[in-house]
Amino acid sequence: MAVNTNPEEHRILRKLIPLATFPSAAFKELCTNITVEQVQDAAIFKRGDTHSDLVYLLDGSVTLQAEGLIVDVITSESESAKFALAHQLPRKIDAVVNGTARIVRLNAEVVNNPPPAVYQEDQSYTITEESDEASDDWMTTLLRLPLFQTLPPSSLQKILMSLKTTHFAKGDVIVDGGSVVDNFYVVTKGQCLLSRPSLADGGKIRLSAGESFGEEYLTTNYPSQETITALSDVSLIQLEKKHFSMQIKEPILQFISHDDLSNAISNGAIVLDVRSQREYDSLHLDDSINIPLLSLRMRIEELPKEKQIVVVCSNGKASEAGAFLLVKDGFNAFVLEAGMGIEEADQLMESTHPADPPHTISQIGQHEADSAISIFGFEAQIEALKAENERLTHCNSALAENAAKLQAEKEQAENQCQVLTQQLERLKEILNRLTKSK
Repeated sequence: MAVNTNPEEHRILRKLIPLATFPSAAFKELCTNITVEQVQDAAIFKRGDTHSDLVYLLDGSVTLQAEGLIVDVITSESESAKFALAHQLPRKIDAVVNGTARIVRLNAEVVNNPPPAVYQEDQSYTITEESDEASDDWMTTLLRLPLFQTLPPSSLQKILMSLKTTHFAKGDVIVDGGSVVDNFYVVTKGQCLLSRPSLADGGKIRLSAGESFGEEYLTTNYPSQETITALSDVSLIQLEKKHFSMQIKEPILQFISHDDLSNAISNGAIVLDVRSQREYDSLHLDDSINIPLLSLRMRIEELPKEKQIVVVCSNGKASEAGAFLLVKDGFNAFVLEAGMGIEEADQLMESTHPADPPHTISQIGQHEADSAISIFGFEAQIEALKAENERLTHCNSALAENAAKLQAEKEQAENQCQVLTQQLERLKEILNRLTKSK
């Protein structure tokens, strides 16, 4: 039967991945072609099946098994039920219903190619189209964001298993300036105020549903340079640093080598230096512009989305953070591998005085950057060799320590063997005496 978009059916289907990313009109159209099946104590599919439909569990439980061994039991209440059951083709396992269950089969081509979402701009932040359902489902809000729509399903599943939700009342400080940031945050409801008093203009940005913060500090390992306060009652989702790095940052970031940088510049790429202006004025790549990392959120509109942007810094840390900010806002951004190969400054980011003339896009030249690349490439090689030498030294120390430990264990075993040999000889003597006495 076709699925009615009544609140209950709507809620269940909206949580399926990637149906949660479908715009409202496309989702309603999809529902008109969905048939709900009721299955009782039977197999949904068998190992070796090649039918490409994606099967989702709406209600009940399903056992996934292979050659009689139970691999997993999926219930409709579990997070795993939001994903298609064992969708790899050909099927690697059997899916058998326990009792009575309701399932839907969806066309894989339709599901894996959702229509693009519609976005509307509101000054300093971007939100997706408002959904017509009144829902507090943070997962739906999350999956509609462009950042998460670009992630592979395997990463999405691990992320959803690791996310936590948190709430703050109006006026609460969420992140204090100078504190260590251990989580990546996404606003799902309400508004926050990001303020940077170190900047001459006060540096304030309003963050709304869909905006994130914390990524700069998870990437660079520096304490927060800003304070984030709840402007209203706020709901957030948070993801620990290790999960952010493995499941979001690594799959999203793209890198470009020093050898390829010259060609990229020749083809119109913009080189964006995110170090402090003091560091930039001291030494920088030809044809590059400077927007310090702390100012990038505020000045992001100076950059054209139609051009490739290569983000650079001293050693690659700040440029990864800068590229991430750009990518999540729809830019085609790359990170220069290993940075410019120069020693990292004491301070990662520096405030900009209002008298300092900003570097704008109009200042970009179209010259070759071969000379700058060669200088920094040589220094990068030196830094890389130093790092490799340090790594090998550390490995050598670890191996020496392990060898000493093994040698001590060997000597201890030899001593024990000698003691046991002596005890065995005594036992033989005792046995001989007992034998003779008989």
